[in-house]
Amino acid sequence: MTGAGVVIPVRAFALGKARLTAHLDDETRAALARTLADRVGAASGELPTVVVSSAADVRDWARKRGLDVVDDPGTLDEAATTGRAWVEARGCARAVVAHADLPFARTLAPLTRDGGRPIVAVVPCHRDDGTTVISVPVGVPFGFAYGPGSFRRHAAEARRLGLGFRVVRDADLAFDVDIPADLGRLDFRVCSRD
Repeated sequence: MTGAGVVIPVRAFALGKARLTAHLDDETRAALARTLADRVGAASGELPTVVVSSAADVRDWARKRGLDVVDDPGTLDEAATTGRAWVEARGCARAVVAHADLPFARTLAPLTRDGGRPIVAVVPCHRDDGTTVISVPVGVPFGFAYGPGSFRRHAAEARRLGLGFRVVRDADLAFDVDIPADLGRLDFRVCSRD
């Protein structure tokens, strides 16, 4: 096995970014979620990419962009595991799991370089708490542990399995849109980069 594949879990555009409901109406939140997912999909480049979702709007979006789709098994941890299996079935040695809310994602290449080596590579979020992108060898039963504090839990899981752990400091991949305070930075950075 060689190369890497990308997994993009997406719950639903229409229900996405619930923590922003006080600041954005439903239609704007859905449009934002779709735009952010577009950027992550584009950042996967030519790598085999699968979207893990059961939402009709997300599945239609993915198919229109030529991305494969598998059903969401229910939790983000399970979605990452399901996506990793899809990547392995395509003959790839590494699965790169990227959240769909990374507005400045340009490339996921920094997470593909380890190939099948026993190394977990992680981009911590801009708060150094969560995990925005994680890259794992497919042949290892790595237990994903998303949610608050996931960066530390993923480091602990790598140690438990005897895997190397590489922190990737990439400002474009670290910034995710989760809370209202992120919107101000998003407006500034989007205007300055587009």
